[in-house]
Amino acid sequence: MAKLIDGKLISAQIKDEVKAEVSKLKESGVTVSLAVIQVGADPASSVYVRNKKKACEYCGIESLSYELPEETTEEELLDLIRELNKRADCNGILVQLPLPKHINEERILDEISPLKDVDGFHPVNVGCLSIGKPGFVSCTPAGVIELIKRSGYEIAGKECVVIGRSNIVGKPMAMLLLKENGTVTVTHSKTADLKAVTKRADILVVAIGKPKMIDASYVKDGAVVIDVGIHRDADNKLCGDVDFESVEPVAEAITPVPGGVGPMTIAMLMKNCLTSVELQK
Repeated sequence: MAKLIDGKLISAQIKDEVKAEVSKLKESGVTVSLAVIQVGADPASSVYVRNKKKACEYCGIESLSYELPEETTEEELLDLIRELNKRADCNGILVQLPLPKHINEERILDEISPLKDVDGFHPVNVGCLSIGKPGFVSCTPAGVIELIKRSGYEIAGKECVVIGRSNIVGKPMAMLLLKENGTVTVTHSKTADLKAVTKRADILVVAIGKPKMIDASYVKDGAVVIDVGIHRDADNKLCGDVDFESVEPVAEAITPVPGGVGPMTIAMLMKNCLTSVELQK
């Protein structure tokens, strides 16, 4: 029986730590604030935005909310970001994705000041991560590192395999594992004999985007398995990229879906809001 890595518990610990730090800053006259911009009323985006606002409220972070109509133009959105970049009362800027099709996401994300890019998507922050300079780290991979370390698993010297090479999870995940002195292999849809590679992993991070694709035949006995995926199965139940029932008996530890990586993303966003105050000094 694998140990369940409890993302709800660990994310709550991180939010409590952030809350304590935010409270200390308030005592010294510093307010932490996050601007959240949503364009249109995509139902999934609305849920995410609501959860982010709740987390801000819990941690004592001021939430500046911008709910813009679907027909907002790219220029109007760019103007808002430029204004928020200049404002001293705004520490972090988050644009909820996806954006409507008439808006170029890349252009919007590149306009956010690297010092306020709490999502960690700006090319400057990606570059800082790759050369080990201080900056914002994409929230989901940063959350995975916290899950592994706070559950008592050593990364240094371990064989780490990442399945997936996206800019948001796979690539930053590999760089963070390297930073922790893991020996890292990145695999993807073109990897020859994927199972042979993944079965070497002491730590397996799965972000392939296919429901229940990774079963026990991909996993080494005693591996730590982190499932970044989230989907709905044929019965409309939430599931991940890992076939939990198949993998759980062979793994030493595993994240459930839901309740594993998911809650960590927002906790790390709160932590990045705190980091923004330091970076902006």
